[in-house]
Amino acid sequence: MTERQIISISFPSLPIERWERVLARQSEPHPDEIPAVLAVEGHHGPVVHAANRAARLLGIAPQERIVDMRSLCPHLRVEYGDLEGDQHVMDRLVLWARRWGPWSVQDGAHGLILDATGVAHLFGGEAELLADIEEQMARFGLTARPAMAPTWGAAWALARYSAPRAIASVDALPDALASLPVSALRLDARCIQLLHRLGLKSIKDIAAIPRLSLARRFNRAELSSNPLLRLDQAMGRLAEPVSSKDAPEPVRAIVRLPEPIQDPTAYIAELCEGVCSQLAKRSQGCRRLHLRIFRTDGDVAGVSAATSRPSRDPVHLARLFEGKLEKIDPGFGFDLIALNADGIEGFEELQTGLDGERENGLTLPQLIDRLSARFGARAVSRPIAFESHIPERAERKVAALNETQVGITTLRERPVRILQAPEEIRVIYAVPEGPPAQFIWRRQTLKVVRYAGPERIAPEWWHDLPGTRLRDYYKVEDARGQRFWLYRDGHHEDGRGGDPRWFLHGIFA
Repeated sequence: MTERQIISISFPSLPIERWERVLARQSEPHPDEIPAVLAVEGHHGPVVHAANRAARLLGIAPQERIVDMRSLCPHLRVEYGDLEGDQHVMDRLVLWARRWGPWSVQDGAHGLILDATGVAHLFGGEAELLADIEEQMARFGLTARPAMAPTWGAAWALARYSAPRAIASVDALPDALASLPVSALRLDARCIQLLHRLGLKSIKDIAAIPRLSLARRFNRAELSSNPLLRLDQAMGRLAEPVSSKDAPEPVRAIVRLPEPIQDPTAYIAELCEGVCSQLAKRSQGCRRLHLRIFRTDGDVAGVSAATSRPSRDPVHLARLFEGKLEKIDPGFGFDLIALNADGIEGFEELQTGLDGERENGLTLPQLIDRLSARFGARAVSRPIAFESHIPERAERKVAALNETQVGITTLRERPVRILQAPEEIRVIYAVPEGPPAQFIWRRQTLKVVRYAGPERIAPEWWHDLPGTRLRDYYKVEDARGQRFWLYRDGHHEDGRGGDPRWFLHGIFA
């Protein structure tokens, strides 16, 4: 099993570095040797929010009162911090950091947590990955302290209290955390103060205490005040998954049964109602449903259904499972049924009548869904536009439930009916540089009374063989008012064959 690789990135100086960068952009850079702080309102007046290096060397620390710091440094420059601007930067960094992994979330005011499990080899290794993070953040003018560990808590501690770019594996985790202070367990200030009074100053001191003693002392404490739970999280004994803040809540309906049953049919309508009510609150619809039954022997079985368009019609969705439930093996029975919605998209109800009532007839998308559910997804197809100038290639057939459009092309007026394969016609007489005056098609002699064109279509050199001739298309009308789409394949002396040939490719309405 692949070991988890959680990366914690700390930005210890983000507010002051962002402020310095804004001044530099305004051509008013702040000298590095002059102490400067950013202030925010506290309980008893302004307090230090962030300080530059010169101020930190003088002993100025966050949360100290500005009036006290001015007495320590009379020439201290004080500016008010932009908390909303800092948060906006963090929101953007959360998304931008996903270049190193699929899941990321903000951790505290100026920190990120990134799940990079299985991606380190793409950057040359774990050390190279952390080095790349430092380098990319430095280009933004930000000081970053990344660290990697198998757990969220351990990575957080190493990023803030260990050597730069620290890396710890599962086996090395106890030794890597042992010498760190108790504040590395993400505990609040009151809990840290209490542990110091008890003589517990490092993580190894807490680990040496019997678990029963810690459990009795902190059994009613919250997570941020419980060193035992925080230690379990850091060591991987207590799960702490990384989930993105922008990941939507799953749409799911569950039915718990008092006794095992063999057939879920009676509960399908209820499950679909539950799913659709959740979708309606979000103004969304779903394209796929997954029905899962949890058997009493511990196994899970299920079936799925799909729609051609987003839907939240419970009656229609329930019908998609007709004929599929027989495929489920109930075993000795099941006592829990779950219905999950997937492929969730925006969806708004449309008023189809002046009275606001719903249509009673079966719409085309619903017909496609039911036919696909009954005969299989590949049994029902639909044409889609494809990027090609050649008429017979400008359309392709895909499964009706397929969400992907291959391409879209803008074409001129085309016949209602295009023949699957152009049919060669026999030309009796042709107008010079124009269409035939008369031609024979399917044993009919047709006389052209008017025409429009030509529309020249060149071969696609990236698809066609060498020697393929260009086409000149004409819209023609015969004496009976019938309209056809003809083309001449090549022209005289084009060096690609003999005399041009004529074909009928389509029929206009």
